[in-house]
Amino acid sequence: MIQVPAQASVYVMHESVSFRTGIDGMAAVARVVLGQEPMSGAYFVFRNRGRHMLRILFYDGGGFWLCTRRLSKGRFSNWPTGDGTRPCSPLLARDLQILIWGGDPSSCSFPDLWRKVA
Repeated sequence: MIQVPAQASVYVMHESVSFRTGIDGMAAVARVVLGQEPMSGAYFVFRNRGRHMLRILFYDGGGFWLCTRRLSKGRFSNWPTGDGTRPCSPLLARDLQILIWGGDPSSCSFPDLWRKVA
């Protein structure tokens, strides 16, 4: 299980990406298509055309991690789509955990987010 900190920035690409590219190809997609800096420490989530695999690209300060999850049965059918104006959308870390396991983050109920005020 990937541990994603609650305060992490997560970006999910709406369209599929060819998984024939490696870390450099995924970093280029994050930089050119998504308009984000891949070395920022954000998590970038991609899916393949068949919707049965996802990849997460992450830079930890010393190097890149490229994690792959392939479902043995089923597909990632509840992939975030966005409004069509941007190629990606932000996602909360808790929603990413649900997405990794093939669930639908929009159908889950969570308590409201809060932060301690001084």
